[in-house]
Amino acid sequence: MSNSPTPNAPAPAGEKAEKNRYKATVNLQKTTFPMKANLVQNEPASLQRWDAAGLYQAVQSARAAEGSGRFVFHDGPPYANGNIHLGHMLNKCLKDFVVRSRLMMGQACPFVPGWDCHGLPIEHKVMQELASAGKLEKLASLTEDDRRMAVRRECKKYAEKFVKLHTSQLKRLLTLADYEHPYLTMLPEYEGATLEVFAGLVEQGLVYRQLKAVHWSPENQTALAEAELEYEDRLDPSVYVDFEADDADAVYDAFGLPRDAAGQEEEDESAPGSSDEGADAGGVGGGGRPSFRPSFMIWTTTPWTLPANLAIAVNPAFEYALVFADGAVTVIAKDLVGKVTKLGKAEDVRVLATVRGDRLLGLRYRHPLRSTPIDVAALPEAARRHADASRLYTVVAADYVTLDDGTGLVHTAPGHGAEDYQTGLREHLPIYCPVREDGTYDATVPEKLRGLSIWKANDAVVATLRDSGHLFHHHTFSHSYPHDWRSKTPVIFRATEQWFVGVDSPARSGGRTLREMAQHAASEQIGFVPEWGRNRLRGMLESRPDWCISRQRAWGLPIPAFYGPGGLVLLTAASVRAVARVFREKGSDAWFTESPEQLLRHYQPAADPDAPANLDVKALRKGHDIFDVWFESGSSWHAVMRERSAGRDYPIDLYLEGSDQHRGWFQLSLLPALGVTGRPPFTSVLTHGFMVDKDGRKMSKSLGNTLEVEDLVHEFGAEVCRWWIATLAYEGDIKSDKEFFRTAGEAYFKIRNTLRFMLGNLDDFTPSAPGRPGMCVGPDHFTPTSLDAWVLAEFDALTADCRRAFETYQFRHMAERLYNFCNDTLSATYVAAVKDRLYCDRKDSPRRRRTQTALWDLTDGLCRLLAPVLPHTADEAFRNLHRAGPDAAGSVCVHRELFPKPTGVRADPAWPAVMAARHAALAVLEAERAKGDLSNPLDAGIVLPDPEGTLARFDPADLADLLGVSRVQIDPRAAAPRVLDLRAEPRCERSWKRDGTVRARSDGGMLS
Repeated sequence: MSNSPTPNAPAPAGEKAEKNRYKATVNLQKTTFPMKANLVQNEPASLQRWDAAGLYQAVQSARAAEGSGRFVFHDGPPYANGNIHLGHMLNKCLKDFVVRSRLMMGQACPFVPGWDCHGLPIEHKVMQELASAGKLEKLASLTEDDRRMAVRRECKKYAEKFVKLHTSQLKRLLTLADYEHPYLTMLPEYEGATLEVFAGLVEQGLVYRQLKAVHWSPENQTALAEAELEYEDRLDPSVYVDFEADDADAVYDAFGLPRDAAGQEEEDESAPGSSDEGADAGGVGGGGRPSFRPSFMIWTTTPWTLPANLAIAVNPAFEYALVFADGAVTVIAKDLVGKVTKLGKAEDVRVLATVRGDRLLGLRYRHPLRSTPIDVAALPEAARRHADASRLYTVVAADYVTLDDGTGLVHTAPGHGAEDYQTGLREHLPIYCPVREDGTYDATVPEKLRGLSIWKANDAVVATLRDSGHLFHHHTFSHSYPHDWRSKTPVIFRATEQWFVGVDSPARSGGRTLREMAQHAASEQIGFVPEWGRNRLRGMLESRPDWCISRQRAWGLPIPAFYGPGGLVLLTAASVRAVARVFREKGSDAWFTESPEQLLRHYQPAADPDAPANLDVKALRKGHDIFDVWFESGSSWHAVMRERSAGRDYPIDLYLEGSDQHRGWFQLSLLPALGVTGRPPFTSVLTHGFMVDKDGRKMSKSLGNTLEVEDLVHEFGAEVCRWWIATLAYEGDIKSDKEFFRTAGEAYFKIRNTLRFMLGNLDDFTPSAPGRPGMCVGPDHFTPTSLDAWVLAEFDALTADCRRAFETYQFRHMAERLYNFCNDTLSATYVAAVKDRLYCDRKDSPRRRRTQTALWDLTDGLCRLLAPVLPHTADEAFRNLHRAGPDAAGSVCVHRELFPKPTGVRADPAWPAVMAARHAALAVLEAERAKGDLSNPLDAGIVLPDPEGTLARFDPADLADLLGVSRVQIDPRAAAPRVLDLRAEPRCERSWKRDGTVRARSDGGMLS
């Protein structure tokens, strides 16, 4: 019954009676596989069934026993806070596609989910909650160790709560993982293993402690790494400031300006622009030198750092100009004179002389905010180490000075900038940092600034400079500025003593630096999906600084450093490994509850060649720094993969995370692994983009454009969400909107209905099991020209293509192929062509059994191909196909199976020509139907041209079914398809066909 009367042309009552006469003889569909999926209600039932059957362990054990290989895949740990969001859903579903597809390929693919439990994200939230509960005052009254332990206990409870919540949410997304044995960075065994990685880096001479300018969060009072920064637009002051020369004649001499006839050498103490004489009287424009003091003009967007200024940097290769501007003389890079003076709206501007920057080196200036220099001797020892007070307030060289912005002269504060810091070391300047942990000034700054927040100090500094006449220009501008990723507050550069992993220090083993090893690995040893990830990672490795691994918080893994009298520091590979043993036994809380002697009970100084001389363990005190959480998560290749597999699962086949992890987990796993093992921890890296809203904007609750995962799963079901993710081009940022999920739902239901049709026509079919009789026919029964041979050959091509797509992580291509096969190859073509034989042929006719065999193979195979993406639906259909009852909950499951093997059925190579002829004929038929004469295609026949004789070897009945008409004639002389009007011929009362074989039967009916 391929067609029925159109809605606007109902069948007469007599025809309805004819149709009903044989209704009981038609093989109607029958299946318990419902059209309505009820995913929200039924998916949890699948989860319960899989859990009860121990599916994860059962499948992993089976694959390991089969010995078909092992795919080593590792989960990057998300933070254990908040609900999972769209980014989590994307990441975890992509990972699940990998796990399930590898299992279907026959490989063991253990997948241990993990969580990053330590660090600022959790401690920041806990401290907010403690503040809300009014507990901070009580907390402050405790001893240092007790205070930290109180915070740590609350943080641990917080992390445990969200690990449990995330686990339930990820399971609800139908992900398959070892949720019974996850890895948590706060577990004792993980902490001990992380310290062993650290010990390996110490052993290689790659760890050092130094006073250095690092990113600092005043809000959270801790150092931050690059990976912990977010960039947001911010309004800041931009100031151009004149620093008076200490020796005016030395500046004029450097520019080659002659002295006046009287040999004047007196210094004019007036400020810039305050001369009582006119410009001409001062010699401006007359070839001599002005009578007032020149200045060096600097530009900065951080006025609060000016109290810490110790030098001015110039580029020795640039040309600098001595400029007269509205009654003042100052030094500016020659190429920037016009830009700067125009910005300051100077009206009378004259260049008096020019000179190369190297002639300015060593010139001295006066600090515009200080009447006397800082007292270097009063600074902390670490800040004044190797410092030379005579080098204060001089012009120095720096090749990082550019002409892109500013004046070509760079204000240098070694305690507040990375480049400034390096310049300070080279020039023997103190690493002076007058800013305290909370972002306020200490007592070493001018009195009016002491105790002031640096952000408020910006206005105070600008006002002071304006009042003293040193401010040339000031305006406010918007720019991208680094913020603390947790508190969302701006960060600063601040010099503090921190622990670092040096990326340019040669390792003791092999002599190569981490940077060299990492760049080689990124270039030669690691595969990238997409390929652009290679250059992205290489670029980040090329420019990255040494890794600051220490933080000043309570909730984290302590850095096991001990300090003693006279600046003694104990941190050796052996001492770290000794503490690692304690942490494995008792967890890192032991650092806060035990004494140095107890923590070092496994340490033997006499056996440690790196132990400090005359070490007295009893005189040691514990440090309070903890590790950067990225060091902990970046050690998971050892703490999870090598530990749990006794070294077998190293290196890892695949890391899969968002593109931000090129500077995060990818890079910060690569560096310690190279330092300790000499090889990268992964052989390939896959990166995906970020979720944005439909307009491409970043999603945030403040904008009201977020989509909650829990709401999406509740409305659409996890299967629809998973299908949407499978259709994405994940390499770039991904636009999301609820409407997109509705579209995915429509596609899902087309696939489901295809499965339902096939299952409905297999109710009376018993497949042949190995060694047992059944109704299946063998491959040799499928003649190459049959419709069944064509569809099975198409399915074999689909299977091979989908398997390649899974292997190469082309999930979108896989989803498109599966959808098009269901929607076009099956529903629109094959199923439409064979449903008459399924409905109207004798149940056990050879043709019907052959088609049912094909349907059974197709249904079984589609369930297997769909299983990695639609695990619930695929298993539901598979169990329906195999008639699994409740007692087969564990034994009949598509996820225990493998991808389908080739059917071995060969299709005639002329099938493409047949499909081309079909396309042309359907166009002609549609044009004829549009005229309104042949509304029902079963009232028509088609004459097909066949000049090459290609179509002649195909069964005309198959061709007619393929076209949905009653019969097909082959005409080698025809030039184009032609429609035949068959309405004058009798019609079968069962099939409604007018195929030329319809005859009156003994019961009075007309049947073909």
